[in-house]
Amino acid sequence: MTDSGKVSVEIKDGIGMATFFHPRKNSLPGSLLRELVNAITELGKNGNARVIILASEGDGPFCAGASFDELLSIKNYEQGKEFFMGFARVILAMKKVPKFVVARVHGKTVGGGIGLISGTDYALALNSASIKLSELALGIGPFVIEPAVVNKIGLSAFRELTIDTGWRTAEWAKNHGLFAEKFDKVEELDLAISSLAKKLTESSPEAMKELKAVFWEGTENWDQLLEKRAEISGKLVLSDFTKKYIEAFRTK
Repeated sequence: MTDSGKVSVEIKDGIGMATFFHPRKNSLPGSLLRELVNAITELGKNGNARVIILASEGDGPFCAGASFDELLSIKNYEQGKEFFMGFARVILAMKKVPKFVVARVHGKTVGGGIGLISGTDYALALNSASIKLSELALGIGPFVIEPAVVNKIGLSAFRELTIDTGWRTAEWAKNHGLFAEKFDKVEELDLAISSLAKKLTESSPEAMKELKAVFWEGTENWDQLLEKRAEISGKLVLSDFTKKYIEAFRTK
């Protein structure tokens, strides 16, 4: 582990676990996004993993979204585009693996973290797992994650999250389809994750592969679409508006 965080991979009893951690509230710098892509892709290829669980460490936030330190370090358009392509590549990796990806959401999630959850096939969460899309206030907009979020919760709910950038409860997230179920206690969440994963390991891999393809029909153009979206955010992140917002936020 470095100050850029870490991604841990484990395979046990047919269940592949990809777990990420960052000391700054599980935020996501580019290095960590690249590790996530590699972990998910390799689990997709590994015949010993029949299902993939995406999780984060700790008992605080599930994911604080983009790393503010890295956003401030971006000096030109190419660097900006490449950073946001990190989120695009994680979403695409989860979409393309021929196995179900299940999210274990244990705390608050902001921005790009919602894109991660939306890129999974199924998500279970704690009641404390509130969500927030703060990109408009930040000045970059949730352009890269929008296709995945809209695919999961619909355009109307996405508009609500984007325009009013306040917190939404786990109940809201469940009612709009981001979470399949929510639980009061970590023990209940882990039991549900374990039970579901065990059932999936006993299901037909070929049937699950075909179902996965059905779930993601209509997304065949996402490689090009998400790259175009990364170009938009790559330009916006260079604005004085965004730089001043991040600096003000960090000094609070």
